[in-house]
Amino acid sequence: MLPRQPEPAPGAERDAIGAICDSLGVAAAPAQLDAVVAFLHLLRRWNATYNLTAVREPQAMLAQHVADCLAAVAALSRRPAAAAPRRVLDVGSGGGLPGVLIAIFRPEAEITCVDAVGKKAAFIRQVAGTLALPNLRVAHSRVESLAAMPFDMITARAFATLADLVRLTRRMLAEGGCWVAMKGATPHAEMAALPPDVEVFHVEPLKVPGLQAQRCLVWMRLRRDSPALAGG
Repeated sequence: MLPRQPEPAPGAERDAIGAICDSLGVAAAPAQLDAVVAFLHLLRRWNATYNLTAVREPQAMLAQHVADCLAAVAALSRRPAAAAPRRVLDVGSGGGLPGVLIAIFRPEAEITCVDAVGKKAAFIRQVAGTLALPNLRVAHSRVESLAAMPFDMITARAFATLADLVRLTRRMLAEGGCWVAMKGATPHAEMAALPPDVEVFHVEPLKVPGLQAQRCLVWMRLRRDSPALAGG
């Protein structure tokens, strides 16, 4: 077993998260920075017992988890206020990424994280309670079995293909809503495999502080001339 990494000093970690936010143009109140520090502390503590994420080294967590997800949060924040989602479903949330960070930085939105693994759902539930995030909900369920209200936005990170994401969740997408998938390099083959009534209307390259790998957001929606939403 690898030796457990020491906990970084909260002040230094808070400063590092603040620097990431500054570089991405994410407005961060002191309480939000504190919430991210507390989230990382919980994630490392639970990772010591449960395999929530493969990334365990504190500095790597900052780049591969926090900065990666905050780059997506920054992109969501650039949407016009009139198009800002009120209800967001984060599919296959795992360790709460990006759902928890969206909940922290978009307190006006209702975020539902769904994961089929009980320990991961339990972790996110613990995060919601410890960080006092009333807008964060958790569902322990396979997404195709989820009984939930329509969502204005459905997000996913490292979850299946674009076609599978659409197939499993289209019945939960509100009229006029969109899917936002976090991907590495632009997934041209996955985009080509989408059903004909779904269009990619934007592929947004992301520049993630401290991460050299390619990242992008793939924005999808039902074509305007497609029939009404149907069960998948």
